[in-house]
Amino acid sequence: MTFEIAIGERLRTVAVTRKGNLLHVDVDGRTHIVDARRVNDHVLSMLVQLEGDAAPSRSVDAALASRPVAGDFDVHIDGRTIPLQIRPAGSFGRQKKDGAAAGTGPQRILAPMPGKVVRVLVKAGDEVKARQGLVVVEAMKMENELRAARDGRVRDVSVTEGQSVDAGAVLLIVE
Repeated sequence: MTFEIAIGERLRTVAVTRKGNLLHVDVDGRTHIVDARRVNDHVLSMLVQLEGDAAPSRSVDAALASRPVAGDFDVHIDGRTIPLQIRPAGSFGRQKKDGAAAGTGPQRILAPMPGKVVRVLVKAGDEVKARQGLVVVEAMKMENELRAARDGRVRDVSVTEGQSVDAGAVLLIVE
Protein backbone atom coordinates (compact mmCIF):
# COMPACT_ATOMS: atom_id res chain seq x y z
CA MET A 1 0.00 0.00 0.00
CA THR A 2 1.37 3.44 -0.91
CA PHE A 3 0.81 6.62 1.11
CA GLU A 4 1.85 10.23 1.10
CA ILE A 5 2.90 11.62 4.47
CA ALA A 6 3.05 15.35 5.10
CA ILE A 7 5.39 16.42 7.90
CA GLY A 8 5.14 20.18 8.07
CA GLU A 9 5.83 21.44 4.54
CA ARG A 10 7.61 18.24 3.44
CA LEU A 11 5.71 15.55 1.51
CA ARG A 12 7.14 12.02 1.47
CA THR A 13 6.00 8.94 -0.46
CA VAL A 14 5.89 5.75 1.61
CA ALA A 15 5.09 2.24 0.40
CA VAL A 16 4.51 -0.52 2.97
CA THR A 17 4.66 -4.25 2.16
CA ARG A 18 4.25 -7.02 4.72
CA LYS A 19 6.67 -9.95 4.34
CA GLY A 20 6.01 -12.50 7.05
CA ASN A 21 6.18 -10.72 10.42
CA LEU A 22 8.22 -7.82 9.03
CA LEU A 23 7.27 -4.67 7.20
CA HIS A 24 9.32 -3.46 4.25
CA VAL A 25 8.85 0.30 4.30
CA ASP A 26 10.07 2.20 1.24
CA VAL A 27 10.56 5.90 2.05
CA ASP A 28 11.41 8.02 -0.99
CA GLY A 29 13.18 5.07 -2.64
CA ARG A 30 15.07 3.74 0.42
CA THR A 31 13.82 0.48 1.94
CA HIS A 32 13.74 0.00 5.71
CA ILE A 33 12.95 -3.34 7.32
CA VAL A 34 10.71 -2.79 10.35
CA ASP A 35 9.70 -5.20 13.11
CA ALA A 36 6.80 -3.33 14.75
CA ARG A 37 4.90 -4.35 17.87
CA ARG A 38 1.93 -2.57 19.36
CA VAL A 39 2.51 -1.93 23.09
CA ASN A 40 -1.00 -0.52 23.60
CA ASP A 41 -3.58 1.52 21.65
CA HIS A 42 -1.23 4.51 21.42
CA VAL A 43 2.35 3.13 21.54
CA LEU A 44 4.41 1.23 18.96
CA SER A 45 7.81 -0.28 19.60
CA MET A 46 9.88 -0.83 16.45
CA LEU A 47 13.24 -2.19 15.37
CA VAL A 48 14.28 -0.44 12.15
CA GLN A 49 17.13 -1.32 9.81
CA LEU A 50 18.05 0.05 6.41
CA GLU A 51 17.92 -2.84 3.92
CA GLY A 52 21.39 -4.20 3.17
CA ASP A 53 22.98 -2.10 5.94
CA ALA A 54 25.40 -3.93 8.26
CA ALA A 55 24.77 -1.46 11.10
CA PRO A 56 22.70 -2.72 14.04
CA SER A 57 18.94 -2.16 14.06
CA ARG A 58 17.70 1.07 15.62
CA SER A 59 15.08 0.84 18.35
CA VAL A 60 12.27 3.39 18.02
CA ASP A 61 9.35 3.83 20.40
CA ALA A 62 6.59 6.07 19.11
CA ALA A 63 3.41 7.21 20.80
CA LEU A 64 0.60 8.10 18.41
CA ALA A 65 -2.28 10.40 19.20
CA SER A 66 -4.97 10.78 16.57
CA ARG A 67 -6.28 14.26 15.92
CA PRO A 68 -9.91 15.03 14.98
CA VAL A 69 -9.35 14.62 11.21
CA ALA A 70 -8.90 11.01 10.08
CA GLY A 71 -5.30 10.44 9.00
CA ASP A 72 -3.92 13.30 11.12
CA PHE A 73 -1.61 12.23 13.94
CA ASP A 74 0.75 13.65 16.53
CA VAL A 75 3.74 11.32 16.82
CA HIS A 76 5.83 11.54 19.99
CA ILE A 77 9.44 10.34 19.54
CA ASP A 78 12.39 11.15 21.79
CA GLY A 79 10.50 13.95 23.57
CA ARG A 80 9.49 15.65 20.31
CA THR A 81 5.95 16.02 18.99
CA ILE A 82 5.69 15.69 15.23
CA PRO A 83 2.31 16.51 13.64
CA LEU A 84 1.78 14.59 10.42
CA GLN A 85 -0.91 13.77 7.91
CA ILE A 86 -1.24 10.41 6.14
CA ARG A 87 -3.23 10.14 2.92
CA PRO A 88 -3.48 7.63 0.05
CA ALA A 89 -0.91 8.35 -2.68
CA GLY A 90 -1.93 11.30 -4.88
CA SER A 91 -4.42 12.77 -2.38
CA PHE A 92 -2.40 15.83 -1.39
CA GLY A 93 -2.21 17.06 -4.99
CA ARG A 94 -6.03 17.27 -5.06
CA GLN A 95 -6.22 19.55 -2.02
CA LYS A 96 -6.08 23.34 -1.95
CA LYS A 97 -2.66 24.86 -1.57
CA ASP A 98 -3.69 27.03 1.45
CA GLY A 99 -2.01 24.93 4.11
CA ALA A 100 -3.19 21.47 3.07
CA ALA A 101 -0.09 20.06 4.69
CA ALA A 102 1.12 23.15 6.51
CA GLY A 103 0.11 22.01 9.99
CA THR A 104 -2.43 24.74 10.60
CA GLY A 105 -4.98 24.79 13.38
CA PRO A 106 -4.60 24.18 17.11
CA GLN A 107 -1.81 21.90 18.35
CA ARG A 108 -3.14 19.48 20.93
CA ILE A 109 -0.22 18.42 23.13
CA LEU A 110 -1.06 14.89 24.27
CA ALA A 111 0.47 12.55 26.82
CA PRO A 112 2.52 10.02 24.84
CA MET A 113 1.93 7.32 27.47
CA PRO A 114 0.49 7.03 30.98
CA GLY A 115 2.53 9.00 33.50
CA LYS A 116 2.74 11.96 35.84
CA VAL A 117 3.06 15.65 34.98
CA VAL A 118 6.35 16.77 36.55
CA ARG A 119 6.48 20.38 35.33
CA VAL A 120 4.22 22.72 33.39
CA LEU A 121 6.54 25.19 31.65
CA VAL A 122 3.89 27.58 30.24
CA LYS A 123 0.56 29.10 31.18
CA ALA A 124 -2.52 30.11 29.19
CA GLY A 125 -1.82 33.18 27.06
CA ASP A 126 1.95 32.61 26.75
CA GLU A 127 3.54 33.04 23.31
CA VAL A 128 5.65 29.99 22.37
CA LYS A 129 8.20 29.30 19.64
CA ALA A 130 8.63 26.09 17.64
CA ARG A 131 10.48 23.41 19.64
CA GLN A 132 9.97 25.29 22.93
CA GLY A 133 9.36 23.02 25.93
CA LEU A 134 5.77 23.12 27.16
CA VAL A 135 5.30 20.35 29.72
CA VAL A 136 7.39 17.54 31.23
CA VAL A 137 5.77 14.14 31.76
CA GLU A 138 7.46 11.32 33.68
CA ALA A 139 6.69 7.85 32.35
CA MET A 140 8.55 4.59 32.96
CA LYS A 141 11.14 6.43 35.15
CA MET A 142 12.03 8.80 32.28
CA GLU A 143 11.17 12.47 31.93
CA ASN A 144 9.82 13.49 28.51
CA GLU A 145 9.71 17.18 27.63
CA LEU A 146 6.91 17.77 25.14
CA ARG A 147 7.59 20.69 22.79
CA ALA A 148 5.63 22.97 20.49
CA ALA A 149 5.61 21.85 16.86
CA ARG A 150 5.42 25.47 15.65
CA ASP A 151 5.04 29.05 16.91
CA GLY A 152 1.77 29.96 18.62
CA ARG A 153 -0.03 31.05 21.79
CA VAL A 154 -1.06 28.72 24.62
CA ARG A 155 -4.86 28.65 24.61
CA ASP A 156 -5.52 26.20 27.43
CA VAL A 157 -3.53 24.23 30.03
CA SER A 158 -5.52 21.18 31.16
CA VAL A 159 -3.11 19.72 33.74
CA THR A 160 -1.25 20.66 36.90
CA GLU A 161 2.09 19.53 38.28
CA GLY A 162 1.83 16.19 40.08
CA GLN A 163 -1.29 15.13 38.16
CA SER A 164 -1.44 11.58 36.73
CA VAL A 165 -2.42 11.33 33.06
CA ASP A 166 -3.48 8.55 30.70
CA ALA A 167 -1.95 7.97 27.26
CA GLY A 168 -3.52 10.34 24.74
CA ALA A 169 -4.81 12.78 27.41
CA VAL A 170 -4.85 16.42 26.23
CA LEU A 171 -2.28 18.31 28.33
CA LEU A 172 -2.54 21.71 26.66
CA ILE A 173 -3.56 23.40 23.44
CA VAL A 174 -1.46 25.85 21.41
CA GLU A 175 -3.06 28.01 18.69
